[in-house]
Amino acid sequence: MRRLDPSELFELVADRPELGQPVLIQALDGFVDAGGAKRLAREHLLATHESTVLATFDVDQLLDYRARRPAMLFVEDHWESYDDPQLAIHLLHDAAGTPFLVLAGPEPDVQWERFTEAVRMLIDELGVRLTVGLNAIPMGVPHTRPTGVIAHGSRKELTAAYEPWVSAVQVPGTAGHLLEFRLGQAGNDAIGFAVHVPHYVAQSEYPAASAALLTEVASATGLALPLDALEEAAARTRLAIDEQVAGSPEVAQVVHALENQYDAFLSGMASSLLVDESAMPSADELGAELERFLAEQAKEPPQG
Repeated sequence: MRRLDPSELFELVADRPELGQPVLIQALDGFVDAGGAKRLAREHLLATHESTVLATFDVDQLLDYRARRPAMLFVEDHWESYDDPQLAIHLLHDAAGTPFLVLAGPEPDVQWERFTEAVRMLIDELGVRLTVGLNAIPMGVPHTRPTGVIAHGSRKELTAAYEPWVSAVQVPGTAGHLLEFRLGQAGNDAIGFAVHVPHYVAQSEYPAASAALLTEVASATGLALPLDALEEAAARTRLAIDEQVAGSPEVAQVVHALENQYDAFLSGMASSLLVDESAMPSADELGAELERFLAEQAKEPPQG
């Protein structure tokens, strides 16, 4: 069977500036994005930095339009506009003028292997030194405590500063995770961050998680990424959540229980003396719970 050429999936601009060895942040719309944290982080980057498109992908070959129907606007007696999906690599510059790249757009529905190979070709062509993936998952954590982050990468050295979260867990794959896996196999450096979003706010926008994601990106890459707008939005959201919790004794009780569990866990890490250790979930149990959650998400019909 003839193997389709991955280079036919994208178009790279011919006239592009000197990039040095940039970082590529990949933030595809995809499977799970608790609190909209990945989307908010991507939108923040594109809104606060001037950007130009360096490469575009042929979405006609990658998307299932019937699963994710693009919006069209009808006005009186005619079709006014069509929300044309775009999957592209954008060139941005941080606050210090350092160039970096953002892969943004819908996660491909098909041809994942061909797509990941196409991205790897662009990474080699553009001299990318590190690819960073963004994710956000719902967790049983309180909003009143620091936002946790899981780090993973193609080499242990890339995540040496982070504690392992779970020994092993099997979850449905994403194009972004497959990209990280294939890049590692090819010898490219790739790292990913998954931020913990309190499960009771996972369906609402939670900018604190977006700020946490980009803080980790800045730490891992050295990029100067202003976060003032996200942090201000996070403060407003925190006030709104606190008001809602205060108005519901049942919710307040749940948050208080999560706070106790969180504090006991941290205390146990420091002293190995967990409070009511028998009631605390193990890392494997947490992983199994996440696996069940993601499996349930996979069964849901696609959203229009």
